[in-house]
Amino acid sequence: MGLIRLLVFGFLGLSVVYLAVSFYSRSIRREKLEDRWAEDHPDDRDSPERETFIEDGMTEYQNGIRPKLILLVYVIPAILVVLTLFMTNAN
Repeated sequence: MGLIRLLVFGFLGLSVVYLAVSFYSRSIRREKLEDRWAEDHPDDRDSPERETFIEDGMTEYQNGIRPKLILLVYVIPAILVVLTLFMTNAN
């Protein structure tokens, strides 16, 4: 019963961490795209081209490796828990 509780609450906690890291990473990427557009077009703040540039950059970001690496938030703690359980029960 304790293991099930650990899995459920662990998954919920890791999901919160994953969502926070994911939102933070996306917001940083969006901010960089907005800054790059502002450097290249200092007088343009609300054009359709700007929105297209930012959306294309965000689509490229989503298809990149960084969002997939954020999934390690689930993998690494799970490996550590299994390793700890194995080491504890091996003795």
